[in-house]
Amino acid sequence: MDIRATLEANHIRFVRILWCDNANVIRAKAFHVGFLEEHQHHGISLSIAQQAIPVMYDAVAPESGLGPVGEVWLVPDWSTLNVLPYAPGHARTIGNMMQNGEPWLLCPRNFLQRVLADAASEGLQIQAAFENEFYLLRLTETGFVPVDETVFAASFGIDLNRVVIDEIAEALLNQDIPVERYYPEAGPGQHEISIRYAEALTAADRQIAFRETVRGVALNHQLRAAFLPKLFEDKAGSGCHLHLSLWQNGENLMPDPQGQLSPIARQFVAGILHHLPALMALTTPSTNSYRRLQPHFWSGAFRCWGFDNREAAIRVPTNPQLPSPTHIELKTIDASANPYLALGAVIAAGLDGIRQQRSLADPMAIDPGYLSDLERQQQGIDRLPTHLGEAIGHLMGDQLLLDMLGPGLAQAFLAVRKAEWQAMREMTLEAEAKLLWQRY
Repeated sequence: MDIRATLEANHIRFVRILWCDNANVIRAKAFHVGFLEEHQHHGISLSIAQQAIPVMYDAVAPESGLGPVGEVWLVPDWSTLNVLPYAPGHARTIGNMMQNGEPWLLCPRNFLQRVLADAASEGLQIQAAFENEFYLLRLTETGFVPVDETVFAASFGIDLNRVVIDEIAEALLNQDIPVERYYPEAGPGQHEISIRYAEALTAADRQIAFRETVRGVALNHQLRAAFLPKLFEDKAGSGCHLHLSLWQNGENLMPDPQGQLSPIARQFVAGILHHLPALMALTTPSTNSYRRLQPHFWSGAFRCWGFDNREAAIRVPTNPQLPSPTHIELKTIDASANPYLALGAVIAAGLDGIRQQRSLADPMAIDPGYLSDLERQQQGIDRLPTHLGEAIGHLMGDQLLLDMLGPGLAQAFLAVRKAEWQAMREMTLEAEAKLLWQRY
């Protein structure tokens, strides 16, 4: 790619280099194209302390191991370059954090790359997709309100929001992000747009681009888009379900010939379920996440799996014909998660299941929330953490995940989580939503 020619042909003035921090706030620094030569290979400098900033404020979390001394370089990955359809004159790349000419081990994107290299050492490739739900909101003098009052999959909801949804879809397609399905979700003004699966690193990059695009297009229509897991007490929460499949030499390893999960797929799922209480510090990392994770709300509040079971933490969707099943869906995840950290950690847990040859319990064919405590105990089903502090405790005790993160990244990530837990653990939903709705 001739980068300068591409930028000039599209009349680009600023190139944004994006990163996603440990609070999952998408941040960017931009340079003017007049200084392309200066920034093309080395990027823009960044304080190491940026990876220790919690979601509440721009200050360093205590005991993060990071501070005012030290610099990394946010180097653009030019393969991710996209002209922004919703922001004329601007383009976007995803950045890699580099230090002394080497990948910085506290870079979330580098973490996912390391996990994928580990999978490749086993001859495995991972395909993934993030499935987002979000609210479209209108600002009023007293706050924000949903753009409509429609219900799940209401065709009227499609008509009411057709212009903005069409523009979002077109903007995604213009960035080579295939749009598969769309429908209004259960909450008023809530929507779901599904994009096609891709190689895991690309899937995580697309999640960043997806959030940016939805918010950018909404803004052009004098609306706001919010991915916060629980925005309204009496309305549906927003998940960000993670779809995964295992591949080897172009072959999908998930199904067996009889329409069941293959042995390696069962081990992969067993590994995720084994580590799930600790994984939740990465997949549902906000205090707000746990307001959504309630029984009977299709959010994955119990540690179990099942075919087409939307109450299980892991749903295995079936197909109308073989091959089936072709992938799994983790429901215990939302858009307050850093996609690089969440996806990388889930894959690491699944790989551990394969290496340890973990066995998978029988699938759950009913809503586990209707079982008694004794019945769940007899079937090996437990309630997943009910608040962020509990998930933090599980992660601190999960040596596999800590080792995969590495000491520096684990320390900084946990420091951010602990700071957020201490600051927001007593907040009301109203106060929490007021603080967070524009962060995610």
